Amino acid sequence: MNNKKYITKGKGLPNWSNPISHAVVVNNMCFVSGQLSVNIDGKYISGTILEEGKLAFSNFFSALSNAEFEKDDVVFIDIAFDNLKDLPEINTLYMQLFPKDKRPARTIYQAEALPFGGKIKITGTAVKELF
Repeated sequence: MNNKKYITKGKGLPNWSNPISHAVVVNNMCFVSGQLSVNIDGKYISGTILEEGKLAFSNFFSALSNAEFEKDDVVFIDIAFDNLKDLPEINTLYMQLFPKDKRPARTIYQAEALPFGGKIKITGTAVKELF
């Protein structure tokens, strides 16, 4: 029995040629691949850390939605970014996106280089409660 679902295309997701799934669902868990500041046409959009972060998170949430998961299902976020000086803005964005009592666990770190020369990459895991 195949209990995996691969999200390679979907509403609001960038259409690009990278050989990845935006998300993979296994049972009640959704694993979202690293999402970047890439528009629907698959083109990298350069901007401030907040602009790129908003688009990367938008892509992350689109991957979740296409996998039939919601923001409240997110249990872990991994944020890679290119400049430690941007940490206050990233924290501000994170606090806007996730209410204080529903913030996922997270790792956050500076990466030497990100695809397309980007400033931020968002990866994460969501889990649905089973009743």
